[in-house]
Amino acid sequence: MAHSVEKIGGTSMSQHQMVLENIWMRPRAVGDQQESLYNRIFVVSAYSGMTNGLLEHKKTGEAGVYALFAEMDESRPWQGKLEEVLQMMKDKNAEMFGPEGLNNDMVRKRADQFIEGRMDDVRECLEHLEAVCSFGHFQLDDHLHRVREMLSAMGEAHSAFNSVLLLRQHDINARFIDLTNWRSDTQMGFDDHILKAFQGVDLATEMPIVTGYTQCREGLMRTYDRGYSEMTFSKIATTTDALEAVIHKEYHLSTADPMLVGAENVRPIGMTNFDVADQLANLGMEAIHPRAAAGLRKKDIRLIVRNTFEPDHNGTEIRRDYCSGTPKVEIIAGTRNVWALEIFDQEMVGDATHGQKMANLVFEAGLNVLTKDFNANTVTFYIAGNKRLISSLMEKLRQAYDTAEIRLEKLALVSAIGSDMKVPGLLQSAAGALSDAGVNIHAVHQAMRQVDMMFLVSDSDYSVAVKALHSRLVEQADVWKHQTA
Repeated sequence: MAHSVEKIGGTSMSQHQMVLENIWMRPRAVGDQQESLYNRIFVVSAYSGMTNGLLEHKKTGEAGVYALFAEMDESRPWQGKLEEVLQMMKDKNAEMFGPEGLNNDMVRKRADQFIEGRMDDVRECLEHLEAVCSFGHFQLDDHLHRVREMLSAMGEAHSAFNSVLLLRQHDINARFIDLTNWRSDTQMGFDDHILKAFQGVDLATEMPIVTGYTQCREGLMRTYDRGYSEMTFSKIATTTDALEAVIHKEYHLSTADPMLVGAENVRPIGMTNFDVADQLANLGMEAIHPRAAAGLRKKDIRLIVRNTFEPDHNGTEIRRDYCSGTPKVEIIAGTRNVWALEIFDQEMVGDATHGQKMANLVFEAGLNVLTKDFNANTVTFYIAGNKRLISSLMEKLRQAYDTAEIRLEKLALVSAIGSDMKVPGLLQSAAGALSDAGVNIHAVHQAMRQVDMMFLVSDSDYSVAVKALHSRLVEQADVWKHQTA
């Protein structure tokens, strides 16, 4: 029987009443079946802010429980942070099940007892680990990746358990599928864990609510870090042979960030392909993690990105075989705080192997290289990442290339992306738009496949550059003028 696998993002999950009304209690037809509440598997993220508190803030870097524990401060600040996050979780329980929500004290107590038990286990485990690592034979660094995995599981376990409680109060036969492997004495591989979890599940009569985190031998956090929930989502879709995969977000996949160019100026994309999704992921603006997308693409499972708060909108469909019928720019996207690391060395002229160690050092630094360029004697890496790590990389490069001149400059990257951008004069038009807006172009990149065009500009020019490109290449483009939202 055809079914879908659907992921609900953290910001959407925090609006639990909207999710209940617009997604869970809204019948939907999958394939050629009749509309139903069932034949849908839901993978849920932690409520907004919870994972930041458990690990570290994704944007500001503010320390969470994990980051504080990793410091091994004798004052043990991680304990206070753990209590703070637990209180945040209980506040969410009160919001959902207390007087302002479902108003069911028994259900609220069940929700509190569940997460209190889990967090008590975490506290006890971390205290024991501290004691063990006080002996020289045991090093904390050897165990930190497991600590990170354990803490990550808490946010998704909390939201999934709460969701099942909520749905059952509305007479929906929800089933809690806990992939966190909590207090289990066995450890399975990723595929096997999911296969076992869905044994005996009747999708025609049950609505599985699944934790976005999966504990497995491979260790999702080590490989995918905060993208683990999308890997779980993708793996469930491919393992259970889903007809389609759906991601519910708090916004449409649009032609640009509405906060930058104005909500009245952007358009939902409607349809695109996985190649475009990959380019967005490279900029850190992922519709889906690229490794998660790869699994869906190989299985030819279509991906739909929908707006949680506009349930009647069809959203954006991402297909393996899609190509725009008319060549056009589909998205203007980008990122700030890009570091241009330039290495000028006349020794590399005519020596094809001279830069091999350079590339290895950049790779070993674990930084995200957005793009690079080179000529006879200069290589420039455009990197997104922590400046401290980049400074460390610069020092290693100076030691390896003592005759080179190495400099660092802070820039921004703005990109025009589309499934087919073979538009005559597009580069000239884009460059002209930036010039007319007073933006100086430091570098430009366009590959022969013509699915993206990158402009490196001053960091302070980022917003102006996005608006200028969107205005010229989307708002003023005839192909978009005649397309309805």
